[in-house]
Amino acid sequence: MELTGSLNAIGYGLASIGGGIGVGLIFAAYMTSVARQPESQRTLQPMLFMGFAVVEALAILGLVLAFIV
Repeated sequence: MELTGSLNAIGYGLASIGGGIGVGLIFAAYMTSVARQPESQRTLQPMLFMGFAVVEALAILGLVLAFIV
């Protein structure tokens, strides 16, 4: 049995699952903490978007590497 094609798509597909889980955990933690202490929303929101940006940047980096390799 011979495998043909590129495994890059499979690798990126698996990597994007990690990004999706990471974003879900970030927003779940934010919603839980704001539900417990609504006055902390202003201090937590910048950290929320920073974490979201890092996770998405890693997912985009994986997409770029899938096309390069």
